[in-house]
Amino acid sequence: MKKANWQRVMAVGVCGGVLTCGGAVQPAAADDTPPRITQAFADPRPGEAIGIALLNYKRAPGVHLVAESPVFAAPIRMDDPAAATAGYGVKAPIPASARPGSYPLVVKAGAKVVARDTIHVQPQKRPSVEVDEDGTQRPGTKVNVFFDDLYPGETGTSFTARSTAFAAPVRLVHDKKSWDNTRIFNAFDVPLPHTLHDGTYTVWVTDAHGARKAETRLEVRSARPGDDDYLGRTDGPALFKGSEHLFDARAKGVTVAAGRTVYVRWQDAYPDPGEEERMTATSPAFQAPAKLTFDLPKGHEGDDPVFWGPARIKPGLKPGSYPVTVVSHRGRVRKTGFLTVTQDPSRDDGQGGIPTAVWAGGAAGAFVLGAAAVLLVRSRNRRRGSTA
Repeated sequence: MKKANWQRVMAVGVCGGVLTCGGAVQPAAADDTPPRITQAFADPRPGEAIGIALLNYKRAPGVHLVAESPVFAAPIRMDDPAAATAGYGVKAPIPASARPGSYPLVVKAGAKVVARDTIHVQPQKRPSVEVDEDGTQRPGTKVNVFFDDLYPGETGTSFTARSTAFAAPVRLVHDKKSWDNTRIFNAFDVPLPHTLHDGTYTVWVTDAHGARKAETRLEVRSARPGDDDYLGRTDGPALFKGSEHLFDARAKGVTVAAGRTVYVRWQDAYPDPGEEERMTATSPAFQAPAKLTFDLPKGHEGDDPVFWGPARIKPGLKPGSYPVTVVSHRGRVRKTGFLTVTQDPSRDDGQGGIPTAVWAGGAAGAFVLGAAAVLLVRSRNRRRGSTA
């Protein structure tokens, strides 16, 4: 992108066009580029709103900028703080009664027209529900549900999305931050069970009275040979001794004492959907399976996503080499690393495996018993001598 164009984009995206920069945006470059109107959320339906900004115009002090169109209920003040849209210029509502068609748009500085454009109003659309943008999903993934209820006469505030693909009905929440469409209801991160069978599922929305308002289709298909997430691109399991040594992990050669903690790392460029919450590592050396947490920020730039977590070694475990296994992609991938376990420090004192405290206590006890025996013998000898 050329420098001049980048500056123009930043003027609208960061400063909010003529509104939040305290007037018209300054010219992006010292040239004769004419003033230009930009529209955010263009091609609206009746009842929606667009954002309007003016580029390449220097407003004279004391001169107000006003946007006018036959489709507006009233002229739009370009410097009205109440119309701020946090980066999209000023809010320009399209009345719900507007008819579909093309309407001229002008921006005036005082009585002078400084820029022209056209607003294209689209036809009304019946209430509709959408599951993400791509209708095909994997079992175990999470989806977003959007319900668009912008239609004359629609006034409900309580809606629920239902489907046999969902584990339970999903409550839709009114998106109060949406200024361009005030009738948007949604739900985010709705899980699809990882046991869900392939097929086509109906998703429908009901209102507070159970009446069906809209429906759509959701295609579910498991990974197949040739898909990136069928086998993924895995690396591990690798082992390391401290959370700060994540990238020093090795598949072999890591030694840890029984009763202590070791960490397991696993990487996969294309995890099976849902594995982010159910990845584990197992080993006969572990007290319990190790939960591996999905930690994308831990990866270096360009590295594959990382899973990692701690595992407690069984106290008193016999020294030796133990396998550490990760199974992923629904059992299609199984990989093993190896961990060397040494003697539990609390049980190893160099005295044949007897704990130091026990050995010391036993030695002290033996000393006391030995001393008592000597005293007893001397006492008996004294008594015999006196008798003789």
